[in-house]
Amino acid sequence: MIEAGGYWGVAALMAIENVVLPMPSEVIMPLAGYVVRQGRMSAWLVVVVGAAGSAIGALGLYYPSRFLGEDKVKDWLGRHARWLLSKRDLQKAQKHFARSGARAVFLAQLLPGLRGVISIPAGFARMNVVAFLVWNFLGTLVWCVVLVWLGELLGAQFMKVDQVLGPIGWSILLALVLGSSVWLRVRRSR
Repeated sequence: MIEAGGYWGVAALMAIENVVLPMPSEVIMPLAGYVVRQGRMSAWLVVVVGAAGSAIGALGLYYPSRFLGEDKVKDWLGRHARWLLSKRDLQKAQKHFARSGARAVFLAQLLPGLRGVISIPAGFARMNVVAFLVWNFLGTLVWCVVLVWLGELLGAQFMKVDQVLGPIGWSILLALVLGSSVWLRVRRSR
């Protein structure tokens, strides 16, 4: 998708990643960095569109949290997505946001696991949407610079790494999917 969609593909993947996590930014942006290394994209443009896509994608959790309110969102999460986002994770994000506000939105973009979750307490607090987008964008910009640089650094070695780690990665992914399926069935049966 990165090669076929170019900058739009990077932005779309980063937007989707922020809400449903099909592929983490730790995979998307280094792959984009690899494409940059090949001379087919501009590093700074990849970084900017990746950060912009991520900030826009964060609105997918921010707006429902803002308009539905804390009680309805927590109730929905408890009934339908407790396996995806635990009360503990949400409480941690809320404490972090309550303590630091806008700075928390910035810092959360540098911490995998909190990147998308911080949108929920920001919505609960009815944080100004422009401020939310700006702080989200700036934090993600820093994160994207690091990830694209790593992708460029791997450069030609990226494919060799994939040849060695690819089968291991697929095995780990298969184990995670199977383990998650079993875990979900057990939780649902309770």
